[in-house]
Amino acid sequence: MPRKSEPWYIHAVLYTIIVVLAYVLLQVAIINPSEVVEREKYFKEETRLRMANIREAEILWEKKHGQFTDNLDSLVYFVKNDTTVEKIITGFDTLTQRSTNPFKNLKHGEFNPDSLFYTPKSGSRFILKIDTTTSMDTILFSNGRIKAIDTLIVMGDRYLLEDPDGYGTIGDLYNDALKNAASWE
Repeated sequence: MPRKSEPWYIHAVLYTIIVVLAYVLLQVAIINPSEVVEREKYFKEETRLRMANIREAEILWEKKHGQFTDNLDSLVYFVKNDTTVEKIITGFDTLTQRSTNPFKNLKHGEFNPDSLFYTPKSGSRFILKIDTTTSMDTILFSNGRIKAIDTLIVMGDRYLLEDPDGYGTIGDLYNDALKNAASWE
């Protein structure tokens, strides 16, 4: 008895399903992870460039004001509008024949002061804190009674810049050795 062959369309459907599943597997296993890795690499590099620019802005702020600031709005306004910062950005060192601009270009090619506010990944604001040191001193009369208590509050000797997306920190609130040091350097 001759064996009846299966209809051709069943084979065509099976081959189509195999091709579609192979394509989906290729997308899930190879193409999408490489896109995710590239995006993550971009976010990490861009975030660290922005944080390095905030560090440079803090250094310029400290040179002018004698202490660091924890106000990003004031810091960005300072970078955008202060004449000494403008001179440094547009300046040229005649000895080394290099620009005196301390700010790094971002991934798209240029430095933008408004980029100092937000992280590229989540759009959250960078976290900027300064230290506050309180020292108290008691002044006594010769008979041992308290004459006065002097309190000295010092702010802004150190700062800490944190990325809310977890790509690193710059500085430290408690250790002078980590002043302006980035966690990835």
